[in-house]
Amino acid sequence: MAHTTEDVLAGLAEIVNEETGVPTENVTLEKSFTDDLDIDSISLMTIVVNAEEKFDVKIPDEEVPNLKTVKDAVDFIVGASK
Repeated sequence: MAHTTEDVLAGLAEIVNEETGVPTENVTLEKSFTDDLDIDSISLMTIVVNAEEKFDVKIPDEEVPNLKTVKDAVDFIVGASK
């Protein structure tokens, strides 16, 4: 099932909030996971695993370093879900 950018952003914001306590309204496309949202690599891996389950996609480990911003992750998930 294909996901829209809006669906993925909302779902990702919920996952980030559950893992880190960052308010969902702070999780926007232009935010960097590490610089803006202060998410460490361990938390990011948990977010990736939860996103894989939520959106039924596979995010290869070698792809994770490329997911620097929320938009990077949203675009990857939208593309992988088609």
